[in-house]
Amino acid sequence: MKKIGILGGTFNPPHMGHLMMANEALHSLALDEVRFMPNAIPPHKKALGATDEQRAKMVELAIEGIPYFKLEPFELERGGVSYTFDTIYTLTKREKDATFYFIIGGDSIDSLHTWYHIDDLVELVTFVGIRRPGTKASTDYPVMMVDAPQIDLSSSLLRARFAQNKTVQYLIPETVERYIRKEGIYGATAATGDY
Repeated sequence: MKKIGILGGTFNPPHMGHLMMANEALHSLALDEVRFMPNAIPPHKKALGATDEQRAKMVELAIEGIPYFKLEPFELERGGVSYTFDTIYTLTKREKDATFYFIIGGDSIDSLHTWYHIDDLVELVTFVGIRRPGTKASTDYPVMMVDAPQIDLSSSLLRARFAQNKTVQYLIPETVERYIRKEGIYGATAATGDY
């Protein structure tokens, strides 16, 4: 059986915290690969600033050259509200030779009881939790915790930094930063001398 990790989110933009979570889960659980799956319309938050195509492109740039990281475009291609249960149900039917591990941060662990069809979902997938600063990372549902360095980094912080023309160095892959500045996403301007 192939062991596949899924890291879902808006990836608006993807950042080093996402890459670190995926990498820690991959190595801790000996996964074959981790797929980064951007939501179409997330049920718990509003997507701001970047189009679906731009978010997919940023994920591709963030994971470029890392053979065990892949873009999973399933939810973007399906469109509509992205419920994890619907997605995992379809993926398990489509890929019968795979076991899926859904990687979530502490904030998602805390709100797991609010997820759509959560009682059915835990029968289909193994949740893998990674603590985040400022969260309890506590739930009555089964979550396999991975011990990983905690980083207090969010996409909203990065969007604000781009809008204010502040540094994002070491917080986001350089390829993603260059793309954001070139496209003017989040109100970003081209860095001096870059273009």
